Amino acid sequence: MTRTTDPAGPPATASTPGSVPGPAPRPGRRLRRLVATAASAALALGTALAATAPVVAPAAAAPPVPAPVVDSPNGRGDVILNLFQWTWDSVAAECTSTIGPAGFGYVQVSPPQETVQGTAWWTSYQPVSYRIDSKLGTRAEFAHMVETCRSAGVGVIADAVVNHMAGADQGGGTGVAGSTYGVESYPGLYGPADFNDCKENIGDRYGDRYVVQHCRLVSLQDLRTGSDHVRDTIAGYLNDLLSLGVAGFRIDAAKHVPAADLAAIKARLTDPDVFWVHEVIGAGGEPIQPVEYLGSGDSHEFSYARELTSRFDGRIKDLRTIGDGKLPSDRAGVFVDNHDTERNGETMSYRWGAKYVLANTFMLSWPYGAPSVYSGYRWDDKDAGAPGATATSVPDASCSDPAWVCTQRWTEIAGMVGFHNTVAGTAVTHWWDDGDNHVAYGRGSKGYVTINNSAHAVTRTYQTSLPAGTYCDVVASKDCSTTVTVSASGTFTATVPAYGALALHVGALADGGTGGPGPVDPAGTTVYYATDKGWDAYRVHYRVGTGAWTAVPGIAMAPACEGWVAREIALPDGASGAAATVTAAFTNGSGTWDNNGGADYALSGAAVAVSGGTVTAGDPCDGGEGPGGVQGDASFSVTATTTWGQEVYVVGSVPALGSWSPAHGVPLSSASYPLWTASVDLPAGTTFEYKYVRRDGAGNVVWESGGNRTATVGADGSVTLSDTWRS
Repeated sequence: MTRTTDPAGPPATASTPGSVPGPAPRPGRRLRRLVATAASAALALGTALAATAPVVAPAAAAPPVPAPVVDSPNGRGDVILNLFQWTWDSVAAECTSTIGPAGFGYVQVSPPQETVQGTAWWTSYQPVSYRIDSKLGTRAEFAHMVETCRSAGVGVIADAVVNHMAGADQGGGTGVAGSTYGVESYPGLYGPADFNDCKENIGDRYGDRYVVQHCRLVSLQDLRTGSDHVRDTIAGYLNDLLSLGVAGFRIDAAKHVPAADLAAIKARLTDPDVFWVHEVIGAGGEPIQPVEYLGSGDSHEFSYARELTSRFDGRIKDLRTIGDGKLPSDRAGVFVDNHDTERNGETMSYRWGAKYVLANTFMLSWPYGAPSVYSGYRWDDKDAGAPGATATSVPDASCSDPAWVCTQRWTEIAGMVGFHNTVAGTAVTHWWDDGDNHVAYGRGSKGYVTINNSAHAVTRTYQTSLPAGTYCDVVASKDCSTTVTVSASGTFTATVPAYGALALHVGALADGGTGGPGPVDPAGTTVYYATDKGWDAYRVHYRVGTGAWTAVPGIAMAPACEGWVAREIALPDGASGAAATVTAAFTNGSGTWDNNGGADYALSGAAVAVSGGTVTAGDPCDGGEGPGGVQGDASFSVTATTTWGQEVYVVGSVPALGSWSPAHGVPLSSASYPLWTASVDLPAGTTFEYKYVRRDGAGNVVWESGGNRTATVGADGSVTLSDTWRS
């Protein structure tokens, strides 16, 4: 947006699904990225999403993850760093020194086209031509920046101003690169016929769709984006940027352009599937909402940032529902603040100090949306340009100058980018809160974070799903000088400072850990259902944890063995406890239900059987022909040395391997020491995780190090595994 932002009311009240009996419908789906070709398609999509139950789901990367050319100790993911008003030369240097090594996947840069002259920041949002020549650098410098960042494994996202040209209140003049312009006159680009007929400002008429999308936003000359000439011209500008190697676009003021117009422009690009995210400032009661724009890209979820502000200014105990009632996780761009909201007070900003750091810590650790970290400069005048800006230039940013905020260099931010990348795709486990301002939660078996938004330090013991080991607290230091030890049972005791946080993840171990998988982390639950009802078909209608229910009538079950049908239900990576519990009901698909008398069935474990209203753990087909009809041998062998009294066992994610319990693991024979061997009957097609452990007569257990091993039983019912103990 430019100079001002849309008026926005408070965020809508979050809706929470209530308890539902088995046969009640539970709509829920994740949308594929589509390129909309008409307004009707976009509106239909909006209608469909309005009926979708809000679900907190693992965040999906908004842009494609770039392949790093240089190694990053923090991995590489979908986190965007928004460097506001940084010159191209300073962005290039930062990509190499900081952004790439920190593990950011992308850097968002300010608009690169030629603009009006002036020192105010908002002059960057008043184009006068589409030359890549601005206060922030020349075309050659821009191209060099893109190539330099790409070599550091960082993609460049350009802020694209396509709704308008310069303000009519500016009259005519000369742009920063020498182009002349006048009111509705941009030689070689646009004339009066290329602008909308409405010459009035929108003002406070945000309830009128036509006015918002066809009149002037604070005097800015509104382009007629419904015309082919304007669409072709804008697409030509974006294609020029694509030819220079940009990875995607932020579409400024997207709310002021009809969704169908943006879809038509995107369809003209040399890469019509390129990532872009729309700036659509949604507000309750307004006719234009972010969901309309999902046909051509993602949308920024402003209500997320507003809710962060409200929670951290009050109590954070309800942060676990922050994804409810918002855009689907894989379509939402989220942020704590941006250049507009830090100025209008709509969100937090660097001025919030420690709470601002905590909000970023939460955003980078919670599985909702693709996060964007904002890095700007300090200001007292809301209109003030970057430090040292003149009418035609901006000096290179310098993090040694306190005028630049340089969020990306903060220890907490760098640490949490690595955390985010490590735990990507995992579900929330072991949520805990004190009913006020202290929360803690895990991310599967890969990470754990606790946030203390109170004025006093807190010491307590936390339960995690982490493997045992000594971990670096990544928000406390970059050099692992602060560590936390997690026990074999997944617990640790620590003191979290006032307005502070603690974060651990398996990518930042001080000693390599003991390597155990932690609490049970099954890949899925296989549900068996007895066929004694004589139904023509059997379906299971279910949800996992607090997630969405499958659509009625549920998922078809397949024959397992005589008298039983089965269905494997996938679980989120690292899920345990309530998060790994399947709530289910069964139906013939034609209106007949078994929903346990209205209470539904609570099912957990690697295999569980339901018969006559009774739930029994285990595989009822074990010993006969299991799912797939073939039972065979999984042959394990591992080269491992032991001390006197130790034996080697294999444990894993399926019941036959003890469901990760060393006490129920499979003992291996030492007849060919130091080679230990065993064979286990497993159904054909079974995919499982496993690790080796040493046990002594007293029950002491030593896990091999490293991640869980994975294998799949072949179609012939066999798999041969030859491993070496990992110290």
